[in-house]
Amino acid sequence: MNYKQIARLASDYTDDSAKFLRDIIAIPSTSTKEGPVIDRIGEEMTAVGFDEVLIDGMGNIHGRIGTGKHLIAMDGHIDTVDVGNPKNWKHDPFKGKLENGIIYGRGASDMKGAMAALVYAGKIIKEAGLEDDYTLMVTGTVQEEDCDGLCWQYIIKEEKIVPEVVVITEPTNLQIYRGHRGRMELEIIVEGVSCHGSAPERGDNAIYKMAPIIQDIEKLNERLTGEPFLGKGTVTISQIRSGAPSLCAVADMAAIYLDRRLALGDTIDSVIKELESLESFQRAGAKVVVPQYEVASYKGLKYPTQKYYPTWLLDENHPVLNAAKRTYRNVFNKDAVPGKWVFSTNGVATMGMFNIPSFGFGPANEIHAHSVDDQCPVRHLTEAMKFYAAFPKSFSASE
Repeated sequence: MNYKQIARLASDYTDDSAKFLRDIIAIPSTSTKEGPVIDRIGEEMTAVGFDEVLIDGMGNIHGRIGTGKHLIAMDGHIDTVDVGNPKNWKHDPFKGKLENGIIYGRGASDMKGAMAALVYAGKIIKEAGLEDDYTLMVTGTVQEEDCDGLCWQYIIKEEKIVPEVVVITEPTNLQIYRGHRGRMELEIIVEGVSCHGSAPERGDNAIYKMAPIIQDIEKLNERLTGEPFLGKGTVTISQIRSGAPSLCAVADMAAIYLDRRLALGDTIDSVIKELESLESFQRAGAKVVVPQYEVASYKGLKYPTQKYYPTWLLDENHPVLNAAKRTYRNVFNKDAVPGKWVFSTNGVATMGMFNIPSFGFGPANEIHAHSVDDQCPVRHLTEAMKFYAAFPKSFSASE
């Protein structure tokens, strides 16, 4: 493989990829509203020479290069979170401003920068003749910010596309990442008996019954454990609500919403069991519910799933990780030191649910994700294009 040619072409196409990134930043694409940016990505994939471009029933876009036996997917979700208070932004979130070598705007880091690099890496593959015994599928996926991994549950179960390896192109600051903690959402519900607020002793106040559970969950967070690489699990209460017939009545319902981050080895069953074993939970006669996500995509498809997103970690000696490290060394002339994300990605489905070997490599730094300083250095587009163009041939040659 001619790495000098790859580097030259990546340099040649840096301005084009930067312009494309600025274009797609200018198209708002919060979860379930991705249609216009999907169409724009399809136009660019076609223009640079992808062999096939299609949009599936959920609304994910698939750009294919090659027809070889090794199916490799490179995934970038193209939905974003909203901007929050626009007054807090130094740069217009939808202008894609280029200043001092950095492109600013919503989604620049998370993760339209990666999609821009992926599309132009495809152009490099075609121009440099890097096609081999592989099929590369570049996926621009939807609804990740609302429900990470849902898109890949659909792709694998309904579209019957099962890659040998998935490259998650979330921001890694141009490092190789091999996993992250999982997460799940839970609701604990306590019921009481309402009565007139003037005589509360006649009722059974659900809020009072919930109070000891809240204290025990705070203590539970201190007891949770994990392993050294991904770290310990955590739990926090993110919302509390209650219900009563009126504001002058005893509450007959109280509920708390939990954000539970999962260490390696934590499962949906183990998490529920640790809550149900709390004495305060049992004393209150509480119940725990794992909510469902059931929101229609921009194509109108509802694909329900539990809000459970498993932990995943690619073994440090896995052949896929070795291929990634070998590509990194050949492209950048230095050794990779694999890391991990703090946040969650579509890897919760590809590897967490379906055990498809997955790893991460992406432009931009995750510290800027979801922030008012959302940004991607132009230089990162160049470097990411090199890696994305080189990896498929490197991987298929090693198999």
